[in-house]
Amino acid sequence: MLLQNGKSLSLIQKKIGYFFNNEDLLINALVHTSFAHEQKNTGIAHNERLEFLGDAVLNLIICHYLMNKYPDYKDGQLSAIKSYLVSEHALAKIAEELELGLYLFLGKGEEKNQGRSKSSLLADSLEALIAAVYLDGGLEPARLFVINQFKDQLDKTHAQKHVPDSKGLLQQYTQAKCNCLPEYEVIAQEGPAHKRTFEVKLTVKDEVWGYGRGKSKKEAEIKAASSALEKEHEAIEEFIRPEKSGSNKGLSHIKSIVEHP
Repeated sequence: MLLQNGKSLSLIQKKIGYFFNNEDLLINALVHTSFAHEQKNTGIAHNERLEFLGDAVLNLIICHYLMNKYPDYKDGQLSAIKSYLVSEHALAKIAEELELGLYLFLGKGEEKNQGRSKSSLLADSLEALIAAVYLDGGLEPARLFVINQFKDQLDKTHAQKHVPDSKGLLQQYTQAKCNCLPEYEVIAQEGPAHKRTFEVKLTVKDEVWGYGRGKSKKEAEIKAASSALEKEHEAIEEFIRPEKSGSNKGLSHIKSIVEHP
């Protein structure tokens, strides 16, 4: 079968290293809502349901990998790493490397608006693709697909030692500096229930220190804490010098894992 740009399904399967038993699942994963709406009389389904499942499958695989890889890390440290790995930025980067945008079915309007290069669209399509592999072959092929595609990012986290939890580090700093705790408030929620994005405001003594967005409240809070840590860069680096904080390696590790490269 030829796609919109003349490319074949065999090319994308060769690209991702997985060949489908049921190619209908692959096609479904590549259909954006804009295309489905334009073709509504044909009954073709868009990929949002697959995206919903793919998000859960991806989180399961990444969490299981991190649990096994870092048995001594606390849940906050694992959450900080996971938040980076499953972020829109990281997913879009992998999708770009796969040239996934070239294989998508897009509506005319989305095509004109450069939809094939939109980070959010690419990230969502990759999650849908992960779900398609899972439904076609089961958990093990999906796990192999994720681990292979995320290899560079996973290697990057493996190179780090004693990764601190951004929320925990910020809390240590504010307690020492002003004897208070950071406060997190959800100020906006967008999207349907299965695809919700949260925006969080972080304040310290009623002063705004940062904002964060994520697919969960916890992820948004981590992003907000990372933003605050970056703004307080010099003061916090002084606070977390190794000779003052033992094995805590500090802000540089948070920046290398949580902050967008």
